[in-house]
Amino acid sequence: MKDAKKDSEMVWDQIQMRSPSGNPLVLGHSTRPIPKLMVWLILFVSVTYVVYTLKLLTASVHHTSDDFPFTLSTRTGITSPPSILNQTAEPTSPLLRHRDVREKPVVAVQMPNKPKPTEIHDIVFGIAASSKLWQQRKEYIKIWYKPNKMRGVVWLDDRVKYSPGDKQTLPPVRVSSDTSNFAYTNRQGHRSAIRISRIVTETLRLKMDNVRWFVMGDDDTVFITDNLVRILRKYDHTQYYYIGSLSESHIQNIFFSYGMAYGGGGFAISYPLAKALAKMQDRCIQRYPGLYGSDDRMQACMAELGVPLTKELGFHQYDVYGNLFGLLAAHPVTPLVSLHHLDVVEPIFPNVTRVEALQRLMLPVKLDSAGIMQQSICYDKSKSWTISVSWGFAVQIFRGIFSPREIEMPSRTFLNWYRRADYTAYAFNTRPVSRNPCQKPFVFYMSKVGMDSELNQTVSEYERHHVPHPPCRWKMANPGALEMVIVNKKPDPHLWDRSPRRNCCKVMESKEPGTMVVNVGVCKDGEVSEV
Repeated sequence: MKDAKKDSEMVWDQIQMRSPSGNPLVLGHSTRPIPKLMVWLILFVSVTYVVYTLKLLTASVHHTSDDFPFTLSTRTGITSPPSILNQTAEPTSPLLRHRDVREKPVVAVQMPNKPKPTEIHDIVFGIAASSKLWQQRKEYIKIWYKPNKMRGVVWLDDRVKYSPGDKQTLPPVRVSSDTSNFAYTNRQGHRSAIRISRIVTETLRLKMDNVRWFVMGDDDTVFITDNLVRILRKYDHTQYYYIGSLSESHIQNIFFSYGMAYGGGGFAISYPLAKALAKMQDRCIQRYPGLYGSDDRMQACMAELGVPLTKELGFHQYDVYGNLFGLLAAHPVTPLVSLHHLDVVEPIFPNVTRVEALQRLMLPVKLDSAGIMQQSICYDKSKSWTISVSWGFAVQIFRGIFSPREIEMPSRTFLNWYRRADYTAYAFNTRPVSRNPCQKPFVFYMSKVGMDSELNQTVSEYERHHVPHPPCRWKMANPGALEMVIVNKKPDPHLWDRSPRRNCCKVMESKEPGTMVVNVGVCKDGEVSEV
């Protein structure tokens, strides 16, 4: 039994002395130095591996710092918010501490300051005028031009009388350069077109300071300058821009160009484009002796420069005759910028002169220039009436319910440029004044406007224009019983900072007999001009 026990102990000792692979771990006293050497070797390799791995990791973190979640790229010029900076300032892991020592600090790059928005003093007006018509047409310029706030030059073909009073109310006057060396071969036009086409270039050569835009217009053009500024603010004045609008006459646009800004309605040219134009315009003019006017010569040069027309519908050429009522009462949803051909059309308000009518228009312009002429459409369903408000100008009341789609079309109160009542002659949709004698609108013209300071709203009064109305057999309320419409509206200088949309209106209760009260304002959520 003792021998068996000794044999089993020897077998067990041999098993203990072997590694899992079967190799002996301890062979005797002569092999004891070998484990010490292997231990030191293993420790050396392990330390080397750890150090090398840490170097790789820190180098990787250093090169990919742009992608690290707590650091923003310096290329964007944006720095992290304070809470994130605190996280990077006190790292909790050895890896982050190691990274903070080696990486470059985040540098905040200051964003360039945005340019200030365009103001009226950044614009220079170049006004084309005739010495023969100067005494009459200078009154139009006095209506809108403010010498203490604006800059401009009137360019004439000859010297005119310029009184001390004119100096206080008008821009300075200059005589255009001689253009007799330019060829002009159009038999139907007049060679003054060459002189007028060079007004922007000649104004540029006056070397005025801090000019962003040159705006061209005629001496019978009236500008709503606040709205002009609103339009130009949308565009980058450091780029090439040629901004204006077309003629109302389809035939005129076909004969001249649908890509041309009509100069009477006014157009704007950015300063860099004016400089480019000045370098080549005289050569360009020589290439087009057969063109009719100044604006088509300007467009020909723009085509050579490769600059298309940027259309803004608020510039109005008004190549029409007669009464502008239909056009003004359904003005497009865009700021009213200019009115032209004021000597050709009737006064915009009845029973006054043209100048007096325009002076009256400027009263609501002073209170709410953004909203002038803007149309609102609403209904008095209890009486089956349709109401159209052209704020600051006129109110129309129709018997019956008309859709907004129809009322927003201009009614044909005017003739085209060739004095024909041809509804196909316009570059936009129109409608007849009435399809039924009972549908002839009752018109109320703006007579007075003021500001209610307590309610911070404008109060404008519109008096009925008494003209004969055909007899009507419809059994419904008669708008002829009304003598006045009062419109309440809050000024909205930011109207055109939003997407284009008509204002909404609502008929209110009126305690005064013969008076209708209408509120006009920004449409509320869900509010529509519902038939």
